[in-house]
Amino acid sequence: MARGFSEQGFWRSLQRAAVYAGREVVEKALTLYFAAQQPETPIWAKTVIYSALAYFILPTDAIPDFVLFTGYADDLGTLAAALGAVAMAITPEVKAAAKQKVIDWFGDGTEESRYSAPEGDAIREIVIE
Repeated sequence: MARGFSEQGFWRSLQRAAVYAGREVVEKALTLYFAAQQPETPIWAKTVIYSALAYFILPTDAIPDFVLFTGYADDLGTLAAALGAVAMAITPEVKAAAKQKVIDWFGDGTEESRYSAPEGDAIREIVIE
């Protein structure tokens, strides 16, 4: 794993950032994370992935995450660049796992899920397994 990356730090940062960073950043981070967990992902791709995820979880980066509206722009750019670099490691199963986790946390984007808050509302209470 890349220096500066830890699974615990990733999940903690993702949980904290989910509401502020938004669905797109979270889905990209999860896609990379799930791709890195696949045994068939090459070491060089895992290095790229863990480097991007380490940048995502670091509290200090080019644009501090606490800056409103733009704080996660650099993180999104880093994650998108990493996704482009390791696209061959992003299988349909990896995409499906990331998408399902985002739906679990944010809802499916329908009007009904947008306005109803089911028990254990994913936005207010993100449960990390």
